[in-house]
Amino acid sequence: MNAFMNQDFLLDSAIARQLYHDVAADLPIIDYHSHLQQSEIASRKVFRNIAELWLGGDHYKWRLMRSAGVAEDFITGKQPDEAKFRAFCKVLPLAAGNPMYHWCHLELRRLLGIDLLINEANASAIWEQANAKLAGMDTWSFLEQAKVDVACTTDDPADDLLLHTEIAASALKTKVLPAYRPDKAMRINHPDFNAYLERLSAVSGVSINSFDSLIAALANRVDYFHARGARISDHAVDVVLPAASLGAKQLEALFAKRTGGQQLDDLELGQYLRGFLEAIGRVYASHDWVMCLHLGAQRNNNLRRLATLGPDTGYDSISDMSCSAGLGGLLGSLDADDQLPKTILFTLNPGMTEILSTLIGCFQDGPTPGKLQLGPAWWFNDHKDGNLQQLQALGNHGVLGTFVGMLTDSRSFASYPRHDYFRRLLCRQLGQWVEGGEYPADIEALSEIVRGVSYQNAKRYFAL
Repeated sequence: MNAFMNQDFLLDSAIARQLYHDVAADLPIIDYHSHLQQSEIASRKVFRNIAELWLGGDHYKWRLMRSAGVAEDFITGKQPDEAKFRAFCKVLPLAAGNPMYHWCHLELRRLLGIDLLINEANASAIWEQANAKLAGMDTWSFLEQAKVDVACTTDDPADDLLLHTEIAASALKTKVLPAYRPDKAMRINHPDFNAYLERLSAVSGVSINSFDSLIAALANRVDYFHARGARISDHAVDVVLPAASLGAKQLEALFAKRTGGQQLDDLELGQYLRGFLEAIGRVYASHDWVMCLHLGAQRNNNLRRLATLGPDTGYDSISDMSCSAGLGGLLGSLDADDQLPKTILFTLNPGMTEILSTLIGCFQDGPTPGKLQLGPAWWFNDHKDGNLQQLQALGNHGVLGTFVGMLTDSRSFASYPRHDYFRRLLCRQLGQWVEGGEYPADIEALSEIVRGVSYQNAKRYFAL
């Protein structure tokens, strides 16, 4: 019998199989961080074929294809969709050990009902069967079929959220909520920073001529987002945060330097970001929002490709940036006057997993179980070993049963089987602890953990 990805895939004990099939498998999904496009949800987009669904904007697959020697013209170039799809099918069998191999087969089976191995020989059959299925599906189909209870998009503070209003008034069963991502206000050295301040000023009604007025404008938009269901913010922390914060006058001087036309140096960038996160963190705390911090990405390494393809096209990597002291200082400053919001710390550097799993324990607060969270295995860590490492670190240093679980962090509507992948690994890890005599075979207690981590903790934590 071929055991490849059968119904007990990744479930290596009787306890794991029982927990998955009886508890985890059919739970709804709360996808609290994604990059789904609200326009594609509002318009009920129908994908023209599986190449658009799978390869349109998916830099995970683009990296895999480049590493396997596929020419760029068959990845982001002008080759026909079917040619690109065939190129992907041809090289995917080379990617043994890559989670993409598992994800793609799960997506075919769970979303499209196709139980074929993805390879060059089956490319034609998959192309025909998948396209026939997709012709009768739209973006709502993916959300409802995957039992997505809540999906959060990623939205700029200046966005009018009118499409979210339209979606909320529709018959879509999934609740689609905005999430607040002020990257453009954080990236003070970007060439368009001053132009963005003008746009933010216009939509907020706040004249932005200082650091304080910038935070006031952003706070105005937090109010606007909150009224439309937002409860989550998200921030990319790609520079080193200093251990000590600057005073108000120093932050104003940095802001004035940049708006006056000068660039900040690396030290000043860290100082600005530290002051920014402290100020906006207090705004989040006043609204009982969750602050997500994504740490450890080294972006746009390939300048040649950045110039031709732009950002977010598969040329980022893991950074060895040190962030422990600055992050501890940031959290400590907010906590000092009880203004630390619920916070999730994500790391792209697996070497930081143990560090963050202990740091969150320094700021837990009784009334909120798991007030600070070690984020799930993110991006380059989102594979079997990375997920298990994250679960083990949280088990070693914290309380696994309060974890808010998985997210897709994806631009693809086909990504929801990643939640199934994660749930199988969660049940596998719990089963191994039971088999090793490290936890009793208490199905009721184990089921409570699985239900919480898979769904219920996120629903409570984000007040959804």
